[in-house]
Amino acid sequence: MKTCSTIIIGVVLMVLTHLANASQADDTTITITGRIAGATPFISKLTLHVSNTAVLKSIQFAIDPKPGSVCRPLSGSYANDYLVSRGFEHPPEIILPVYGLYDGYRNIVRLTYRFKDGSLKQDLITITTATFDDPCGYNNPTIVQSQTRRALSYDYFMVKGGCSQFAPAIVDTDGALRWVGTSGFANTPAIFFDNAVYLAHGPQLYRMELDGNVTLVRDYSSIGIQFHHNIDPGKTGIILDADTTFSYESVNIEVDASGRVLKTWNLANIISAAMRAGGDDPSRFVYGAPNDWFHNNSVAYNRADNSLIVSSRENFLICLDYDTGAIKWILGDPTKRWYQFPSLRRFALTLAPGSLPPIGQHAASITYDQNLLVFDNGQNSNFQQPPGEDRSYSSPRKYELDLTTRIATEVWNAEMGQSLNCPFCGSVYEDAPLNYLIDFTRIDSVHTQRLAQLIGLNPAGQTIFRYQYASVPACSVAFNSIPIHLESTKFPAVGPQALNLSTRGLVSAGDNVLIGGFIVSGADPKTVVLRALGPSLSGFGVPNVLRDPVLSLYNSSGALIATNDDWQGDPNHFIVQSNGLEPANLSESAMALSLAPGAYTAIVRGKDATPGIALVELYDVQPLSNSTLGNISTRGSVGTQDNILISGFTVGDVGSATVVVRAIGPSLAAYGVSGVLSDPTLTIYDSSGAAIASNDNWQDNVNSIDIAKNGLAPPNPLESALVLHLPAGAYTAIVRGANDGTGVGLAEVYTLH
Repeated sequence: MKTCSTIIIGVVLMVLTHLANASQADDTTITITGRIAGATPFISKLTLHVSNTAVLKSIQFAIDPKPGSVCRPLSGSYANDYLVSRGFEHPPEIILPVYGLYDGYRNIVRLTYRFKDGSLKQDLITITTATFDDPCGYNNPTIVQSQTRRALSYDYFMVKGGCSQFAPAIVDTDGALRWVGTSGFANTPAIFFDNAVYLAHGPQLYRMELDGNVTLVRDYSSIGIQFHHNIDPGKTGIILDADTTFSYESVNIEVDASGRVLKTWNLANIISAAMRAGGDDPSRFVYGAPNDWFHNNSVAYNRADNSLIVSSRENFLICLDYDTGAIKWILGDPTKRWYQFPSLRRFALTLAPGSLPPIGQHAASITYDQNLLVFDNGQNSNFQQPPGEDRSYSSPRKYELDLTTRIATEVWNAEMGQSLNCPFCGSVYEDAPLNYLIDFTRIDSVHTQRLAQLIGLNPAGQTIFRYQYASVPACSVAFNSIPIHLESTKFPAVGPQALNLSTRGLVSAGDNVLIGGFIVSGADPKTVVLRALGPSLSGFGVPNVLRDPVLSLYNSSGALIATNDDWQGDPNHFIVQSNGLEPANLSESAMALSLAPGAYTAIVRGKDATPGIALVELYDVQPLSNSTLGNISTRGSVGTQDNILISGFTVGDVGSATVVVRAIGPSLAAYGVSGVLSDPTLTIYDSSGAAIASNDNWQDNVNSIDIAKNGLAPPNPLESALVLHLPAGAYTAIVRGANDGTGVGLAEVYTLH
């Protein structure tokens, strides 16, 4: 009997041990049961049998690149809720779309299943695809220069062209075709938005999911609209170039993801009103349909000053106030007809010596440093007389606009030896700072045929790839091409916003603690994870780390609402773990909280009096909520060498965000802070460690006018500030003292909405 009892007890202990240690990954069985061919060879749908779908957090697929490729794997992560919302989940079965496969190839696809308790498991499948009959030649370019090393911030780009019913196309930087449109329409107006491709066809707007599903978003026939040229990102939605019954290529409309019209700009009405107000007769310049007097081909929204920059191929670039439509400035060739009218000439920016005006330009956009980027075709006007200057070559050009002095300075171009003439169409876009994709879509007089060339340039100005395609008829293969990021796509999409903050600084006694402040703005609570790291920093070469950090969180009234010493003691530590944020050292701090809208302050102290370097971090683990992190800041001691204030922030996951970054010192004294940093300097670095922007005194920055307009001018002229338009990614702001000055400083990041 005793022996029997011992055995029973032993079995019970084994079961209890299993229950204590087993994860959801251990307890869930997932089997790949089949595969369904997609709408094109680039898409496949896997069927999975899942024993318990309720514990799944997400499923990720990643496609191995071909041997010799230097591209990052194309990858997508589906939140479980997203799969349910799209009708892909019928427990115990899940349908998993896989897109971006190579055609005519045996693809290796790796699957990662993530569970709500933070555990994961992986799987692998081989998907053999059929060959795609490519009518546009994207899959077989003439390789002028192949990509031999990964030297660009992007690995994929979308090519907009109307050469077939499979428009648009997605190509990787190796030159391999990875996706084509599934709408059946051969049209050029397209954009990658909200993790889908929007395509305009006549008066209709369609949405193509990457999994191949196509839906009609809206039909605008009832309001007499037809779409043309391009679709560009807007303030909250997308902006389309439109024709109406009375206006030809001179109307823009912004619509949201559901196609609802948010805003309309009629350039004929706007320019006519300005000309009449200035004493000129608009009938001498503005014409009704079907006259092509304006020829709008692109727009760019600038969040820093809430403006819309409209490209008129016939005339100029014209900047409008987004809300009122009032003209703010005009940049163009002064030998064209528009400059003959005093009412328009008064808006003209002066070109700095040595700067060329844009002529017949396409693809206006805002770069990371708030400069204006266009593809300058060099082709004069077709309709307006006099037609202005005509050049024999085309080039991308970037302009720095000083709106205080009203001077435009050409600060960059890529003239390619003035050897390529692309009189119509074409584009240039910047991805991460100084990473470019250039589209010479219609190169005339090259072996008596029209060709297109797509060129990738890195920050050093080196050509990383150069692919050539036959482009007949003209502009049909590559009217416009733009970088996109498919290496880590998340469903549902996370919009452009500052998500995370991490600041490293010296923690000592008294007021010399590390203080992180942030604001939750919006209507709903937001779940965040806060961390305070010390010991684990030594593994990254940081000297004199804080041995045992303690983290405290206060609300706007100064009341303590949470504190943590060792992270495993937090009652919500499972949320920390499920997001992969558990600190490496048990003595480090972390807490997960759901916070109502308001202002909060996190303070990092040492458990003992020994000073040391610590890191305070804030993570938004609920980015899809109806609340955002409005601004995030950190205060700490700024010393010399390693004892500087290092603030990191993340813009994610897709798109670009416009932020204002500030370094504050002298004005902290007004809040009772002693020993302030008398003259802070600010430098911004990208994820590769390259310095992309710097500032000492904020008023010296050319974009200081935008900082002031947004109510973010530092109180003291010795303090620093930058306004930056940054793509998704990780960035670092470093605050130092000018001339090795020391003291307490504040680093701040504001997202402009």
